Amino acid sequence: MGARLVLSALALALSVGCAAKDPDEEPFQPMGDFRLGFNIVSANEVTQGPFSRDATEEELAATVRADLEKRLARYNGDGLYHVGARVEGYVLAQTGIPLVATPRSIMVLAVQVWDDATQEKLTETPARIIAFEGIDSGPPLVGSGLLKSRETQLANLSRNAAYQIEQLLRRNEETWFGPKEGRARIPFDRASRGPDGKLLETVDNLEDAEGGALPTDGS
Repeated sequence: MGARLVLSALALALSVGCAAKDPDEEPFQPMGDFRLGFNIVSANEVTQGPFSRDATEEELAATVRADLEKRLARYNGDGLYHVGARVEGYVLAQTGIPLVATPRSIMVLAVQVWDDATQEKLTETPARIIAFEGIDSGPPLVGSGLLKSRETQLANLSRNAAYQIEQLLRRNEETWFGPKEGRARIPFDRASRGPDGKLLETVDNLEDAEGGALPTDGS
């Protein structure tokens, strides 16, 4: 995704909130034959939005990777799919002026999904994920920077980004993870099999993410 689009999305953090929803309250349901293979997250050359506290690329990538693992490692289908995400931009809202300037935290990611058996990308172009703090962002007229530490803001954004990625997969469950005749369960051991260089390079260079409306369902 181009830097201009990233900055446009991040600028919305100054005024846009999001409906409250707690991802952890949703009951778990299987998702076709989905099972997580590699979970690769990078934050190379990430764009820091206006009025944002600082976060390192390592912090951003590690936090999202951990939350994505928590959500997606629960599935145990017979297939095997790799998920790659690149953090494109973020705002960890600084303190603002209540009722005048209430900056909100936001994270923008590009996401790609691969089928291990066919070595095909299921996402023709990377999908754009835009996550807010959601239920933990605080009162609507008070920026989260007045109430939350940067660590808490990052944790909230990361959790909701992982939830948004899970919802992307679920929206495409029938097409991507439906039953596949004659396909046996694919064994997988991360300890003995590392992602190849092509996969890692692709995630590091995700560009041209699809456009789309900002989420309104509690991201």
